[in-house]
Formats: sequence, structure tokens, C-alpha cells
Amino acid sequence: MSFPQLAFTSGRSPVVCTNGCVASSQPLATAIGLDVLKRGGNAADAAVAVAAALNVTEPCSTGIGGDCFCLFYDAESRQVKGLNGSGRSPRALTLSVIEQCGFDEANPLHPFHALNITVPGAAAGWCDTVDCFGSKKLSLSDILQPAIELAERGFPVAEITAFQWAKWMGALEKFGKKPEAFLINNQPPKHGQVFKNPLLAQTFKELAQYGRRGFYEGRIAEAIVEIIQQNGGVMCLDDLKNHASLNVTPICTDYKGVRLWEIPPSGQGITALIALNILENFCIKDMDHNSADYLHVLAEALKLSFSDTSHFCADPDKVKVPVQELLSKEYCKQRSELISFQKANSQLEHGIPAGSDTVYFTVVDKEGNACSFINSNYMGFGTGLAPEGCGFTLQVLLNMFEFGMDPQQAVDAARLYVQYKKPDKKWHVSLEDGIAVSVAEDLKERGHDVQWPVTGHDRAQFGRGQVIANGSWWESLSSCDSSKQERVLWAGSDPRGDGCALGY
Repeated sequence: MSFPQLAFTSGRSPVVCTNGCVASSQPLATAIGLDVLKRGGNAADAAVAVAAALNVTEPCSTGIGGDCFCLFYDAESRQVKGLNGSGRSPRALTLSVIEQCGFDEANPLHPFHALNITVPGAAAGWCDTVDCFGSKKLSLSDILQPAIELAERGFPVAEITAFQWAKWMGALEKFGKKPEAFLINNQPPKHGQVFKNPLLAQTFKELAQYGRRGFYEGRIAEAIVEIIQQNGGVMCLDDLKNHASLNVTPICTDYKGVRLWEIPPSGQGITALIALNILENFCIKDMDHNSADYLHVLAEALKLSFSDTSHFCADPDKVKVPVQELLSKEYCKQRSELISFQKANSQLEHGIPAGSDTVYFTVVDKEGNACSFINSNYMGFGTGLAPEGCGFTLQVLLNMFEFGMDPQQAVDAARLYVQYKKPDKKWHVSLEDGIAVSVAEDLKERGHDVQWPVTGHDRAQFGRGQVIANGSWWESLSSCDSSKQERVLWAGSDPRGDGCALGY
């Protein structure tokens, strides 16, 4: 199947509004979130409605079978609260079980193997987000109903989603997996083709009616366990029944006067905070945007932060994660001193950074509450096992803070992607089309393994950012006095996705 090469230039100005705003990777999901705000729901209510709608419209990126993470800013208390909605491994999964199945370091589990499946945490995460942070004006049923109707009536599949849908379905077919619930006439849906998912609608109805019990006990739980065990996994009903989200205290760092928040480990948001602490030791403003010096320092900071995260980040109930030490300004200054302007680091001693397929979206309501939400399947359709009958990034911040871009300009700008690849044990740097050839050649001379230019649908590796800002603070950080200005929300949505930002 061939697809046109998309230019990925949005040509859009930022969305500006004064009441509520939603930005996501799918227009139908964004509209549903905005409707929830207009019906009296708050940012948390709208975020769950968007998550469910994205499950319908982008099942190749996100879904109720994955995990979620939520940051919620409470405007009344001026506190940031967090919820870790990720699931744990089955209790019966031990190293000896993996070895008995013939897997070890020399012959690792394939990413699509059922032994990799953790308890899906998103369903409980949605329930807990509404219970802990919601307005109490709308029930879970009210919040899920738009997604239920969307799944039952069907929706026309958007262009970029259609490409990703076919790509991941093709990857699954190589391993003998072809979930029929995600096909039309045995084929992935095409751009503009109406796709319905009545099985997912029924799953949402049971979650809406019975709460978490509707997912983690009974019919759905039994279907999850059955498909996993049929494919060599060891998850049992008790693993699902005993699952619970975690209310967590978010972690933060201050970058030149701006405070940034993330979910603590086991979430991997600490990666961005470490990188910013490292970058704080460099005069970024003195470097031209997307110049060789800027991209070199950014790549090196990301290599260091990814290495630390992959080595230290784990379940804090099982392993002590030295969060304070990793975020200490002194430690990050020491790490920054490992960066040479003349030569790239090709190998680092700590671990391997992991990849994922995830959606990020954000909501701000008229009271000033804000919800930052991630919902992930890990890779595409995840493992590709479908239970029977159940059918904000670092570079964007720097574009705004250091180079004075508005939210839409910040997400439009060309990006880099840093990845450590196992086969050759080297770091690789991908540069998006729009970065000058002279910059790519300069980075190669410094020792970076560079892929340039990355164009068309391959730009998906750079992620999809969504931004809502309160006021145009990036225009003049030194002189802007927000207390004298009427509140205006500024929003941008990534052109690498099908989505948009909407406000009222």
C-alpha cells in the first residue's frame, strides 16, 4: 500500500481563547473534550473523554488496554497532583519462568510476546482521574458516552492514522497476528473510510456502568486472561482484580525560573528533567535555533539523561530509585561537563533507552485547572493480542523558552530524535527535514551517526506535541506582568498528527 509523502507544515496560527481549551492528535477527540468542558466538566473530566475518544479513533497509538499517566493542576489549591495508571507484571512472571520458555539475554523475548504484557492500567486510571480530580458534575457514564457513540456510529479514519494503522498491522502480520476487530474486509481502514468498533463501545459501556469492576473482573477480565494464556503468557484473574492506580507526588525541576513537573518513576518523565538540568549549564540563547552547536548539545544532554533513566528507572516498590540525586543541580552539572563541543559520545555505560507509541494531550478549563495526560499502548497496537469480544516534549519547551516561539511555531519546528540501537551498540541521531544540510554535515564531523533528512511519514519518530499556555509568557519573560493582563489561552497542535487545538 502506498501513501503520499506529507509536507507536515501546518501553516496555522496558534489557537487563542479565554475559557477552556483542548489540544489532541485527533480533531474528533479534541471536539469531544471541548464539549465536556462546555457541559460543566473540568479539565480532568475532559481528559478522560479525550482518552476514550482517541482509543476509538487511534487504536494503533493508544487504548484502554495500555497504561496512562496524569498530571493535574488544581487552580484552587495551586498544587500539582499526579496519578500513575501503569500496570504491573503478572505475579507468576519470574526469571525462571522466562528461562524455562527458552529466553535469556542471548535470546530475549520478542516485543510482541504475551509474556511482555503487564496488567492494563488505563481503565483504572480513567476511573481514578475522574474520582480524584474530576468536577463531580458529570458521571463516568456521561464522560464515556461520546466515545461510545463514536465507536457505534463509526468515524472516517484520518490520513496519518490510516498510514500508522496499516504499518502496525503489517508488523503484526509478520508474527502471525491479525486482530480482525481492527480490519474492514480483512484490510486496515483507508483514509476517509468509516470504521466502527461496537466491541469497544460495549467495553466502555461496562466500564461506565460498573466502574473498574466492569473491566478487572467478569467477562472482560476473563477474555484478557484467556487470550494472554493462549499465547504463552502467565497473567491470571487475580493480577487484574488486585490492580490499583497510584496517587503520586509529582517531581519537578526549575529551568532558568520556569518550573516543570513530571510523574516520578516508574514513569520516565524524569528523563526530561535531567536533560533540562544538564542544559541549564549552557547558554542556549546564544546559539542559533537548530544550529549545529544547539543540536549537538541537545543530543548529548538527551544521551546522558536517557542513559541515567534506563539504568535507574524502575518500580520504586521493588528498587530504590535515587530521584533526588538524579535531579540534583550539582550532579547534572557534573554530567554536563562530560559534553565536548568537538566530539559526540557514541557509547555510554548506562542501559538502553526505550521507545513507545503513545498519545499526549492537554486540557485547560475556565477555572484554570489543567490536565496533562499520556495514554500508551507501548508500540502501535501493543502486542497485537485483542481479547475476544472486547474490542509534552523537551524540544518544544526550549523553542518557546529560549527562542521565543508561540505554541504552534514551537510544535511546527523541525526536530531531532536520539536513539540507542542494540545491534551496533551506538547512539543514532535523526534530523527532520527543515534542518540545514550544513548542520547535518557538521554533526557528522563531530562524530554523530546522523540520519538526514527524515521526511514524510517517517517523521512520526519525532512524536506529536500538544501545547496550551496561559498567556504569551514566551514573548518577554523579563518584562511580562501576567497579573495586569486578562487571561488568554494560547494553544498549538502538532502537524505530525491529524489533530488540532480548539477553544471557546
